[in-house]
Amino acid sequence: MSFLPATDLLRSLGAHRVVEPGGALPQPAWKLDNTPMALPTETLVRVQALHLDSASFTQITHACEQDTERMRAHIFDIVARRGKMHNPVTGSGGVLLGTIEQLDEVFAAKHHMAIGDTIVSLTSLSWLPLHLDAISAIHLDRCEVVVDGKAIFFRSNPAAKLPHDLPVPIVVAALDVAGAPARVVALTQPGQRVTVLGAGGTAGLLTLCALRQALGSNGQIIAIEYSERALHDVAALGVADVLVQGDATHPLELLEQVRVFCGNDYEADLTINVVNVPDTEFATILLTRPQGRILFFCMATSFTTAALGAEGMARPTEMHIGNGYMPDHGAVALQLLRAYPPLRAIFERRFGV
Repeated sequence: MSFLPATDLLRSLGAHRVVEPGGALPQPAWKLDNTPMALPTETLVRVQALHLDSASFTQITHACEQDTERMRAHIFDIVARRGKMHNPVTGSGGVLLGTIEQLDEVFAAKHHMAIGDTIVSLTSLSWLPLHLDAISAIHLDRCEVVVDGKAIFFRSNPAAKLPHDLPVPIVVAALDVAGAPARVVALTQPGQRVTVLGAGGTAGLLTLCALRQALGSNGQIIAIEYSERALHDVAALGVADVLVQGDATHPLELLEQVRVFCGNDYEADLTINVVNVPDTEFATILLTRPQGRILFFCMATSFTTAALGAEGMARPTEMHIGNGYMPDHGAVALQLLRAYPPLRAIFERRFGV
């Protein structure tokens, strides 16, 4: 068995860009060197937009009281202090849209890319050195920040080229959460009852379609959503069997609401949490059968709370942590946009196409 020399491995991961603390990897590091020049083994991307993850964007929006000028200053401040767009409150980032300006040969061969290609990062912004020159717009309705800046990709960082048959805004939105539907396909088994918390969000809608495609006419999908407007979108998809408007931060109340629709046989074999707010762990566990599975695909999740909550309820539930990267490089999410016209229509409305 052969191993990469330690220096090559560290450079491929971007450890040489870590400023603080020494010896850390880029994602957990507090600060990165965001000098917008490509060093050997690096790829330089001209950034056009940041699509912040929902938990981070929601937190910034609330902290700045939906004032886009305050949000602009807040985002500039985060990037200036950290050298990356890594929300210190939620610990999360998002993805970027940009064009390759300088290209490392190994990165090019790995991802079949060329200078001038427009790409979406499948790596969290919390890992990528980012330099911002300007923020020209913030779209509150779609978690998007239009910018002029530059980002550095390392050899280990996954990315995807934009397809030519779908509008850019909905591709970026789908790729931001592409790991959710792809992972759901891997976890779903025929005949299961599956509950989705946060079903009306971007990840939730993709997840519902992925579930229906995986389950076919077998099994049952229970969709739970807090927003009435988003619940209308869930209904328009026509893929869920049961729709519940409820608040996952109030677990006992939500449990009773689900029981109204499902009776005593309400516990799911698989529960998927794609909510974008904290304090939804207990509701997720309560709605899952003791031997069931849970996928937490929410960056606001406290995994300590989830683990200790299941322990206190004496539930040997198998818990999976959502990982935004899957080897399909977003193909499942994009295929769902093509296969479900109502899904594409909702995305186009939401993301300004």
